[in-house]
Amino acid sequence: MAILYEDNNMKSPRYLKWLADTGERLTSADGKEIEIWEFQYQNDNIVLSEWAIHFRNHYCLDSEIDILRSGTGKTRKQYLLDRKFPDEKEKPGPSIRSGDFGEILIADYLEFICNYWVPRWRYIDRIIRNESKKGSDIFGFKIIKSENFSPDDEMIIFEVKASLSDTKANRLQDAINASNIDEIRKGETLNALKQKFLDGKDMQNVKKIERFQCIADNAFIEKSGAAAVLEKSVYNKTDLNTTITSGHYNQDCLSLIVIRGENMMPLVHELYRRAVDET
Repeated sequence: MAILYEDNNMKSPRYLKWLADTGERLTSADGKEIEIWEFQYQNDNIVLSEWAIHFRNHYCLDSEIDILRSGTGKTRKQYLLDRKFPDEKEKPGPSIRSGDFGEILIADYLEFICNYWVPRWRYIDRIIRNESKKGSDIFGFKIIKSENFSPDDEMIIFEVKASLSDTKANRLQDAINASNIDEIRKGETLNALKQKFLDGKDMQNVKKIERFQCIADNAFIEKSGAAAVLEKSVYNKTDLNTTITSGHYNQDCLSLIVIRGENMMPLVHELYRRAVDET
């Protein structure tokens, strides 16, 4: 039985063509570079439908939805809305939706643009649909040679904060602060991920995770990342130059990225709508 979602039918989601590096670079208060990316989506039904399938499978595999809903008396749409997806209107559902959207966007960025292996596990086993999952947001891995581990292998841990409506907070700073806690919780999150692969009898991926559990015994490069996904009006009001990274446990290997876009929350709701209507 599949435990973690891996989209084997899609090399690179076509919606990522709407994500572009602007070339703009800002500087934090302590001299760290901040990459500025732009998300400019279009009303392309084919691409949006493909994206909705990709998005839906993070929460519930299409191959398993009929088994999971069996005995509930619910249609596929009702099952997704009542058991899997955060609520569209009831708080904190909308903020959970925007947060999940931001995390999945960055996971796709890491996997399909930066070429990391990014296991997806945070949403498929979420017990309460209107609560965020605890632990580090996103892990990415690069193993140079599968048969021989190398000190050049990489593990990156990204923390993501989204604000697709009005806020006074510096969400990039919030992501950096959350990333700093990864020093403590990364071991627990790696253990949980390894356990999920073990539950699925996937020993190949168990060994991949094991390779990154003790840097003292098996040297590798550990990187960190903090991302903010922002509505453009929020971006325009946020003074990103005041962002501070000093004190971060992995400051020298910390990447900062901001993705801005317009009318992002309507896009999020449209994505969830398609995900339930097009099952």
